[in-house]
Amino acid sequence: MKSAWKSSALIYIAIMVAGALILYNLLVAQDKPHTITLSQAIEISEMGNIERLVVKPDDGVMEITASVKGSPLLIRDVDGNQFEVTDGTKLIADIANLNLAELKELGLVLPADYATRINTGFDWGQIFLNLLLPILIIGGLLVFLFRSARGANSQALSFARSRARLFPANTPTVTFDDVAGVEEAKEELQEVVEFLKDREKFQTLGARIPRGVLLVGPPGTGKTLLARAVAGQAGVPFFSISGSEFVEMFVGVGASRVRDLFDQAKRNRPCIVFIDEIDAVGRQRGSGLGGSHDEREQTLNQILTEMDGFDTNTGVIVLAATNRPDILDPALLRPGRFDRRVILDRPDINGRKAILKVHSKGKPLAENVDLEVLAKQTVGFSGADLANLINEAAILAARRNKKAVEMAEMNESIDRVIAGPERKSRKVSSKEKEIVAYHEAGHALVARMLPNADPVHKVSIVARGLMGGYTRLLPTEDRYLMTRSQFDDSLATLLAGHVAEEIIFNEASTGPHDDIQRATSLARKMVTDYGMSKELGPRTFGHKEDMVFLGREISEQRDYSEQVAQQIDEEVRKIINSAYDVAKKVLTDNKARLVHLGKKLVVEESLEGPDLETAFNEPIEEPKPDEQPAASPTSASITPLS
Repeated sequence: MKSAWKSSALIYIAIMVAGALILYNLLVAQDKPHTITLSQAIEISEMGNIERLVVKPDDGVMEITASVKGSPLLIRDVDGNQFEVTDGTKLIADIANLNLAELKELGLVLPADYATRINTGFDWGQIFLNLLLPILIIGGLLVFLFRSARGANSQALSFARSRARLFPANTPTVTFDDVAGVEEAKEELQEVVEFLKDREKFQTLGARIPRGVLLVGPPGTGKTLLARAVAGQAGVPFFSISGSEFVEMFVGVGASRVRDLFDQAKRNRPCIVFIDEIDAVGRQRGSGLGGSHDEREQTLNQILTEMDGFDTNTGVIVLAATNRPDILDPALLRPGRFDRRVILDRPDINGRKAILKVHSKGKPLAENVDLEVLAKQTVGFSGADLANLINEAAILAARRNKKAVEMAEMNESIDRVIAGPERKSRKVSSKEKEIVAYHEAGHALVARMLPNADPVHKVSIVARGLMGGYTRLLPTEDRYLMTRSQFDDSLATLLAGHVAEEIIFNEASTGPHDDIQRATSLARKMVTDYGMSKELGPRTFGHKEDMVFLGREISEQRDYSEQVAQQIDEEVRKIINSAYDVAKKVLTDNKARLVHLGKKLVVEESLEGPDLETAFNEPIEEPKPDEQPAASPTSASITPLS
């Protein structure tokens, strides 16, 4: 690479030098001498205005270099054009084959610098400038074009080579200490690390390490990070490539890249080959339009061949990551290929706390920052979400010119991750603000009163993202199962905003649109998926098929009659109406508290922590009839978050 760069640089320098010489030659050629008569030349010599004189009898010319110290001389050339003669002006006079002696007899006064030049052959310097130099330039350009064409040809030949990025063993990388919240997965992969470090220990016992390990989990749970940690922990080279980089529009390129990748891996063994998003190339065969000639299927076949052809002692282990294991080809998952599956789920509270510790290293945290409280507030967050949370908090602290990240920035960053940044520039009328306040107060009050609803953590009417306001509920513990009573209270909480608007304003707005949609979807799942309908019994309704090649769900196929469909709709309606009645009873019985919360939100816009607890528990007076809001909602775009 370096020699090629040097040769190209030399070509560029040669072209620039040649161009400069040609330009100089052209500029010199443009300074053509003026032709005067012999009598004018003799007159100028008599005035002592000739600095140098060269007589060329064979050519019949006399070259004169003028020497004018004073004002310029005005004379005319042989064509009658007037020009000025200054110091250094070049002149030519026709001498008609006269020699120097004959010119002296005619009155020519010779200067101190004069000479007679006889033509003895070619002017090689002029020939070089006018002929050879352009040939050299053209030759240099041809060489440059040929080299460029050869480079393009080499790039075309390397098109089928693997594009895997190699991270050498001696480069700084991550280890298991940098990965938190997936302790079970690290234990599973510890065997891989030990095998790469000490293969003999396993071989003496006749044990065979899995040839392929499939990392399965939702996006952001740390699959790629964990794969790099395995390589860093073992101290071996790490090849990283995405599944989409194998597939090209040209037939055979993907298979060729697979062969090249495994050839490189075997030359650098022991090592790890990591294929990210393997579902891009590992989907079930027979689904594409091209049949067996489909490029994706050829690439998958080559992967299967390479993995099955592994010798147990090669020291090459394949790690792959996907969040869609259900669409992978069965041949890829059989024993002998990807015969171990490691599940990475969203972390629990201990895992979230450990992840927050890892990502807060090197960041100055204030004393009031409690990572355990943050872990409790971030139920359902993935590792990537938690990393983003810490980064957002650091950005907010820097924006506010603070020396350390405080708890206020942490809480603000949670809201930013969940709902987006505050839309402070959004103009909201006082009427819409009041509607949103009572809507969110309804959510918060019902969630507070019902025993199986999650506790209320924060209520805000500040617009974030596409939401006009939101009520954030905080579960007291990680939950993996939901009961019927929890679903019922969740439905009542979802519908509470709609009920609150009806109670306060005697009509509803478009604000509860998202709440109603979520409540309807949840109620239908209770009937069709969870078997929570007494009338229909514990069974599921409807069958969903996946288009394996496209990787998305198609419309639901019915496996029930029209009569059952009507019963399902009726059960969904009953569940929603029951939740609506519960929310209405709670808000009607606590209308004074609802009005108090709504007014407090209008003034303070956000309530959380002690302020929210005070708003729920402080004594209030029953509002007088003329103090209650009686406005009709005018907004058509309020979309609060439940």
